[in-house]
Amino acid sequence: MKLAVRVTESVLGCRQILLGAVLCLLTGIAYAQPETAVSMADQRARAVTQVVLGILSYARWPVEPAQLRLCVVGPTQYTDDLVKGSTQATGRPVTVQRLLADNPAIASDCDAVYIGKLTADERSRLFASLIGQPILSISEASDPCTVGSLFCLRVSDDQVSFEVNLDSVARSGVRIHPSVLQLSRRKPAAP
Repeated sequence: MKLAVRVTESVLGCRQILLGAVLCLLTGIAYAQPETAVSMADQRARAVTQVVLGILSYARWPVEPAQLRLCVVGPTQYTDDLVKGSTQATGRPVTVQRLLADNPAIASDCDAVYIGKLTADERSRLFASLIGQPILSISEASDPCTVGSLFCLRVSDDQVSFEVNLDSVARSGVRIHPSVLQLSRRKPAAP
């Protein structure tokens, strides 16, 4: 008697987990499920994308770009979802490109800059190149939100929040809707 077996994706996943557990027992090496770590990273990346697109949708440039150009500068942790390109809730497309911190095209080819980890010298040169340019800057690194960046992201397992540097906003030439500024002042609810 023959039995027809239909293997589904979840069964394959269980087989991989079971295989990993068996290898763990045989070799004595700890086994972790990579799917969990990947999905948390994906969740954070999606949450960062939503926050960044939200911030951008409440910003107004002196001359509104038909297609918003976001440049990612420096190594980042949370831009995997963002670099795929997105569309704001308003329907305006957002193109995303990666540039080196010293690229002179940042001042002319970017409407917004998403800043990853940079050395202090690279940050100083980048912000010096942005002086007088209507460019919105969002910093991913956990630096204090005091120098240069308009917005500084705070990413945790539970949420993505941000701080606003009002001095940088005032000097940027980019207008930010007041409701976004108030959102940054809200404290997360206590657990």
